[in-house]
Formats: sequence, C-alpha cells, structure tokens
Amino acid sequence: MHKRGDSVEKDMEKSKKYFELAQNMRQISSANEPWKIIYIGIIGGSGFDDPALFKNPEDLDVTTPFGKPSDVLRQGQIKGVPCVLLARHGRKHQYQPSDVNYRANIWALKEVGCTHVLATTATGSLIEEYKPGDLVVLDDFIDRTWGRNSTFYDRTPGGPKGVCHLPMRPAFCERSRRALYEAALSRGYSCHDRGTAVVIQGPRFSSHAESLMHRQWGGHLVNMTTVPEVVLAKEAGLSYAAVALVTDYDCWKENEKSVSVSEVLAMFAQNVKKAADVILDAVQILAADIDLDYLSAHEDLVSSAVMLKE
Repeated sequence: MHKRGDSVEKDMEKSKKYFELAQNMRQISSANEPWKIIYIGIIGGSGFDDPALFKNPEDLDVTTPFGKPSDVLRQGQIKGVPCVLLARHGRKHQYQPSDVNYRANIWALKEVGCTHVLATTATGSLIEEYKPGDLVVLDDFIDRTWGRNSTFYDRTPGGPKGVCHLPMRPAFCERSRRALYEAALSRGYSCHDRGTAVVIQGPRFSSHAESLMHRQWGGHLVNMTTVPEVVLAKEAGLSYAAVALVTDYDCWKENEKSVSVSEVLAMFAQNVKKAADVILDAVQILAADIDLDYLSAHEDLVSSAVMLKE
C-alpha cells in the first residue's frame, strides 16, 4: 500500500515523529527479544479506560490525508507489548456509526506503526444460539451500508495511487482471530469462533422485516461499524480481527421486546469487561508468536491487488 511514514505530505516532521515513537516503543518491548516487531492497535472505548492499563502512556494527536481520527491515540505498553488505543466513536461517543472517519482511524494506526488491529463491537444476534452476553469472533460480513468511504485509493492528496481490487476472503486475519478465540476459551467465556455480521447503516435499528431478511441471508449478527473498518484495515495491510459482544436479539423474535438503546447499554455494561479481557490476553498471545510471516503476506496481498495507471 505505502511505506510507513511517507503518507502525510502536509506535515512530514510530525509523520517522522510518530514513526520514531512507534519504533522506540518496539525497542523497549523487544530489548531481549529482537524478533519481536509487533505493535498492536486497539479500537474500543468502554473497558479500556483504566488509567493503570498502559505503562508509559502518551497521547498522540495525529493528522492524516483523510482528516482527523475519532480522537487522539493513547500509546503505551500493555504488559511489555507496545499498543495504541483509539476510541472508534470518540472518547465522549460523539460520532454516530456513519459519521466515524474510518479512513482516518485506520490510516492513523498504520501511520504510527501498527502491525495489528484488534477491535470490539456491540452486536445484535440473529440466531438463537448466540445469546446476549456471548462473545463472537467475527469471520465474515454482509455490507448494507452506503455512502461510507471504503478505500484509500481514491486519488486523495497524500493517499496511495492506483485502484485496489482487494480480495475479501478471508475478511479477517486468521492468526489474530485465533488469538482472540484462544483468549476467550482460556478465560472460560462463552465464545463462538465464527460469525457473519450484517453491517447496517444506522443509527436506527433494523425493522422486523429487515431482521428476518438478514436471517435468511445467513447472517449471525447485526451491527453498524464493522464495515468499512475491516476493509480498510485489510487494505492497509494490517492483521485485523474483531470480537463481538452480543447485547440483544435484534427484533426478529416473536413475542419478545425489540432491541432498544437501554437494553443494549445495560447488557454491554454487564459484559464489556469480557471483551476487554479477551483483547488484552490476545495481545500477549500475538506477542509470543515468533512466526510473523503472515504480516508480510498481508502486505503482499495488497501490493498484488493494486492496479497502477500513469
């Protein structure tokens, strides 16, 4: 896609600063293990606000060719592993799903040097077996959004050149997915290792007819943020995976109350620590992996998908 550090043409000094900070964080974590080069971005909000979570925390105010990300990035170490946290909707949850600047978010994480992105997402369930309170490691999606910028390759000044015809099977990085699932099992949490998310535009919830249709399509879950986040992360050559927290049964079930904000918030508050625990444990699992060839494979896939015309 692009070399790290060469993307923000408007402020090369700032770009260089962030790149150097990321390298320093890696050197701190790998002083005795020179093979360790990973730097993990975490996209989430609630559950990651413990002030003791990060060692040596630092806020980074990043600018990208696609605008500002949802909030400043908080960089630090989690049990010795360099990580950076970004609140998808902003720390005050000020952005609705369709107003999130997904391109700026993913580009900013790539710009500071991330190799991985692990994300959390609240979802409604479309099948009986995936119960409120369960976790699901997503493996596919159906896109029902519109008007969202879903590629970096659109001739934005400072962005990459060409057209990227990106394969989306698999949609998520299998190595990071496996780390999330292993982390959930080790905690004894109820977790499903596969799930197709139907991503709706929002901010409204589905109608009854739409919910039934999503079930007929083979969807397991419904949410509002996985697309274009997963597409952009793959286009950036990142190892991306997401753990979904089931909060409700949407509105397809007969004789049951339809999904509501109060229901979602209550269930999310009760179980958000599960998703955060899984993310933090997955960070350790990924950091212990000495076979990192899959990271180069992600970058090579993007390179092979780009058509360049002068």
